[in-house]
Amino acid sequence: MSAKKMSEASLAKNTVALVSLITGATIWGLIWHPYRVLEGMAVSAALGATLTYFIAFLLGFPLFRKQLAGFRPSWMLASIALVAGGCNLGYVLATVHGEVMRVLLLFYLAPLWTVLLARMLLKEKVSPAGTAVIALSLAGAVVMLWQPRLGLPLPQNKAEWLGLAAGFLFSLANVLIRKAHDLSIEVKSMAVFAGVVAVGLVALPFEPGPIVLPPLAGWLLVGLIGLVLLATNLFVQFGLTHTPANRAIVIFLFELVVAALSSWLLAGEAMTLKEWVGGAMIVAASLFSGKLEVRETQPA
Repeated sequence: MSAKKMSEASLAKNTVALVSLITGATIWGLIWHPYRVLEGMAVSAALGATLTYFIAFLLGFPLFRKQLAGFRPSWMLASIALVAGGCNLGYVLATVHGEVMRVLLLFYLAPLWTVLLARMLLKEKVSPAGTAVIALSLAGAVVMLWQPRLGLPLPQNKAEWLGLAAGFLFSLANVLIRKAHDLSIEVKSMAVFAGVVAVGLVALPFEPGPIVLPPLAGWLLVGLIGLVLLATNLFVQFGLTHTPANRAIVIFLFELVVAALSSWLLAGEAMTLKEWVGGAMIVAASLFSGKLEVRETQPA
């Protein structure tokens, strides 16, 4: 293959990867809304998440049939399933019951947890730049959450605590996935789907009110969400495979833009200036964490 054709093929692959990541970020910035629609049909967020991820799991079986053949269960795979399952379920519950942007910004404290968890589990050293990322993330959270009348700058309700916890679990899942380099992407994806279903079934008895199955229109929406979740996972995995980590982080932050616009247009939510300033600091920490990863993985 000539150099020109190789360059064109590389450009095409990079373009598809970029579109894949933007598509994934857009979907995750909007995914809260159909779950709220299901809740409007008396289907709880926990049940909605359990059903939709079960659909994604079922759809993934024939698609990943070859990759799943012969794999053996392990404690690492079970850990990824439960941690990622808790992350995804927490994300859905938080965005359904809380203010979308506040929840997402707390979720995006993930760089703070990633630096700390990578140090503990992967034995990666925390550089001065890593310390700065931690400080910037924490400062952003303090600015956003500080309410003098409430005392300590902590999340103000259960949804915000869930958003914070989901961000922590997201970082832990990423660290575990990096550690489990012997497992294929398809196996890890199916583990995530199964994990949400398992954690959701445990959470269902604690949901207030009776468990109500969706009406016919609700089942159609559940099936559509499940299909979208499966497709989004494939988009994101392809994009991450062919995009440098620092660039991927910047692209994923497009989710915040989509979430800000959609929560304003669809739910009438708005943020104060203080929340925008704190959120900007958290976003900046995410951007710097991408640069940090590239710098620390380059050979000396």
